[in-house]
Amino acid sequence: MLQKYFGLSILALGLSGSVAASGTVDSSLRPVLRPGSGSGGEVVSVMRVSAMVPTLRPVVRPADLDVGATPLVEVKSFARNAGFERWVEGFKPRAARAGIDPRVIDRAFRGVRFNTDVIERDGNQAEFTKTIWEYLANATSDKRVADGQRMLRKHARTLDAIERKYGVEKEIVAAVWGLESFYGDIKGDYNVIEAMATLAYDGRRGEFFSKQLIAALKILQRGDTSADKLKGSWAGAMGHTQFIPTSYELFAVDFTGDGKRDIWSNDPSDALASTAAYLARSGWQKGMPWGVEVRLPSGFNRGLASRKTLKMPSDWAKLGVTDVNGRAVRDYGSASILFPDGGRGLALMVFEKNFRAIERYNAADAYVIGVGHLADRLRGGPALVGNFGPGERPLTEGETKELQRQLKRKGYSLEKIDGKIGPNTKAQIKAYQQSVGLSPDGYASEALLQRIKRR
Repeated sequence: MLQKYFGLSILALGLSGSVAASGTVDSSLRPVLRPGSGSGGEVVSVMRVSAMVPTLRPVVRPADLDVGATPLVEVKSFARNAGFERWVEGFKPRAARAGIDPRVIDRAFRGVRFNTDVIERDGNQAEFTKTIWEYLANATSDKRVADGQRMLRKHARTLDAIERKYGVEKEIVAAVWGLESFYGDIKGDYNVIEAMATLAYDGRRGEFFSKQLIAALKILQRGDTSADKLKGSWAGAMGHTQFIPTSYELFAVDFTGDGKRDIWSNDPSDALASTAAYLARSGWQKGMPWGVEVRLPSGFNRGLASRKTLKMPSDWAKLGVTDVNGRAVRDYGSASILFPDGGRGLALMVFEKNFRAIERYNAADAYVIGVGHLADRLRGGPALVGNFGPGERPLTEGETKELQRQLKRKGYSLEKIDGKIGPNTKAQIKAYQQSVGLSPDGYASEALLQRIKRR
């Protein structure tokens, strides 16, 4: 589900470094488990759609497409690869040792070829540099809201039952569905066995994808679906809400009671219930918001805008923080202040438990805010009122690397030059800004890069 190639994501990908998902589980099982990105450290100013933690989603996922655009056709290409064929034969005994029936293995690998399209997509995970307002304009477009409200009506009985059972509001479940697959319109058409085998053989994250391949074979052995229906993204994200195989293994449920955990069916019941189960296991608290847009008083100490600084809303109110209507926010639970665009138009009070629960589905801050705000809109809430006018553009990946190199030359402690604005890079940007008398918001802008290059 989680998880892009917004980078790569877990339920779709939420795994550490490859996939991202949700829930407090082994990081290797997270579909951008802490996707896909913004993973629990301080808030990233430049809202890259790619997670700080790589996710396994295809480079283009529904939330990245322009509203109304025709979905891209997944063109697959193959090449005879003797090495891959030998690898498959060598992998079959490992699958058998994992308890997979040899007959299941043989059927699953029948006709499987080395898919060069998968390798090309894996090697070209473009870093998106959309600003948060550009991302939200698409993620919470009028069409996505209208379609989501229609789906809430169409599947009202099922979603109400899921909410009662798992304690996760139906609007949140529907919002994940909307961002992951356009409410089931784009689930992916890749042969998951073929894609996982191709990526496992390729070797860059071989062991991770080998585990996904074993998990996919277990799906077939249990009879949850057939080999011809085991389809997903090039990175193995499957079904209405894009679970990767290991996330499916951990969290998928049979809500319809037919003996199968069928997240691929035209009936989305199992997929939606599985998403609710995932979020519930990740700590979701019913009745608590994911976040609330807030107004900050003049002179607010921006250094307090950190995921590490948690206060009850009543304590934030003592510092002058109110909702957009000037009222104190209710004490739903501990919350932090987040500037998703570096404080240039939007300030949020995010409630740690529920923000983190969505984050474990996909660790990108933009994704979490997109799901949360889409859910609010689905229940009839207003659009955000922050000033989303044009401002300083975020840096490209190459420019971010140059900023990191410049900071390192000036003695700031950078762990790596990777073109990503993670917690460490943001902390060093803040330190530099403080040293030259700038507001320490950690925002990696073009103006900041030009300034540091001149000094």
